Amino acid sequence: QVQLVESGGGLVQAGGSLRLSCAASGRTNSGSVLGWFRQAPGKEREFVAAISWNGGSKPYADSVKGRFTISRDNAKNTVDLQMNSLKPEDTAVYYCAAKSLWMWVTDPTRYNSWGQGTQVTVSS
Repeated sequence: QVQLVESGGGLVQAGGSLRLSCAASGRTNSGSVLGWFRQAPGKEREFVAAISWNGGSKPYADSVKGRFTISRDNAKNTVDLQMNSLKPEDTAVYYCAAKSLWMWVTDPTRYNSWGQGTQVTVSS
């Protein structure tokens, strides 16, 4: 099992930027796939972005493409999400997640390790 801890959430005005970070510990070799998901009040958890072990594959949700960038540092066991041009509809709790295989990476039910989440609020 991989333990994940997110940081970097907060309140920002529309058009602003935030950088989320997630630190992994434990059996990090079982977390070769790292992803970010988000959940707004009353809505289901949705995929934001994922990154493969070598960083060569980085799919994004259409809603964040061109505005968000996912990156990872395997030496530090961290994955970051740089969020630019934030919109009020980006407001949600953001979760970091990990899984072993590069399959079904956009499906939250396929991830077996989750962080506690960090709140991102974008004001209009």
